Amino acid sequence: MAASLEELRKENEVLDIFCNLVSIPSPSLKEEKVIEWILDFCNQNGIDGKKDAYGNIYIHVHATDSKKEPIMLSSHMDVVGDDSPVNIYLDGDFIKAEGRTLGADDKVGVACALMLAKELVERSRSGFSHGGLEITFTRDEETGMSGVEHVEFDKIQSKYILVCDADKLGQLQISGASYTNAKITVKGLIGGHSGIDIGDKTRLNAAKLIAELLAEFPQGAYYTDETGVITSCNLGAIVAGGVQNSVASIVEKGIKTNDYITEIMKKTSTNIINTLGMASYSIRSASVQKEEELKNLMQSIVDRFNEKYQGLAEAQIEFEVHLLPFEKADDDRIEIAHTKACEIAGIKNKIESFHAGAETHIYCHNKNAKGETFMPSLLGLADVYNMHSANEMVDYKTLLTGYQVIKNTFEVFNS
Repeated sequence: MAASLEELRKENEVLDIFCNLVSIPSPSLKEEKVIEWILDFCNQNGIDGKKDAYGNIYIHVHATDSKKEPIMLSSHMDVVGDDSPVNIYLDGDFIKAEGRTLGADDKVGVACALMLAKELVERSRSGFSHGGLEITFTRDEETGMSGVEHVEFDKIQSKYILVCDADKLGQLQISGASYTNAKITVKGLIGGHSGIDIGDKTRLNAAKLIAELLAEFPQGAYYTDETGVITSCNLGAIVAGGVQNSVASIVEKGIKTNDYITEIMKKTSTNIINTLGMASYSIRSASVQKEEELKNLMQSIVDRFNEKYQGLAEAQIEFEVHLLPFEKADDDRIEIAHTKACEIAGIKNKIESFHAGAETHIYCHNKNAKGETFMPSLLGLADVYNMHSANEMVDYKTLLTGYQVIKNTFEVFNS
């Protein structure tokens, strides 16, 4: 007969910690109850934990060997979802929540870090040799990453940071993409009536011209390597043509629909030689060099367009940086330690780049108390499915293995 969730919690303390954490709703910037629970856990288990001025939690298990380096774990306490009750249950190998997000993102990381801190405090009393463990639990990762931006970096001793926030067991993500917006504008210099003026070759249609221009831009993966997609370019939207009346009608009538494109097309004006077209792109890159290469290519396409249509039309491209990249470091110490840790746990790790943003992107552009630039990595400690949805669930068996991986990684790092 399969064990119940209550029985599993009694047998596996890290699972019990996780279940306690996910049972406490903690939407972004409303993490007070989970902060209180974590600090109480620290007090009960002799762990040096405290809250900073912003509400982030900092934990320090002091070194027993000053010749060894410390290492830091980082996870976020907030979840996607509201502050309604969280009722968890076991469905086969999966832990789920009734009708809402579970919060495994990122309470898997918080649970494993707390378990490691508790064990390390106990082992330190028995003479286990290590360089110290620091842990940071942040607020507001899901909506604005304001928590990590308020971390007191100059009080952290560690150079290496393991951000435990990936969604699959065995993941080690060593670089992550930036996020840059590109805004393109094309203007026809004259315009006119689509009947009376249509024969005038100086009256160019901006809607047609922006389509011509964008056809020259790359789309999709621009550069890849053995870790995955490094640099990409994606067309987000195009707005051009006689849409003013359509949009005004939707606003005035308060039309609500899931298909605004069709609604707009119903009343577009076709009797205008359009003078304005605009488009937006997202650029993501885990390499500054490749991002600059892509941006230069896009600018050169715009420049050629302007040479071709000088005096008749003009185009412009502007780049807005929203998140700097997390670039791969030359130092492979964590890759080596994680690979061995996974082998000990009986699994194979996967070293890769991820094509999105995380707290790694903030850490890697800051320095510790010694003036060293942080070297973060993003780790997966469990298989989490359907994150950020009411169908979110975690395979509890992978969580148990994930804890062994983080524990093994700490031991290998200190060997």
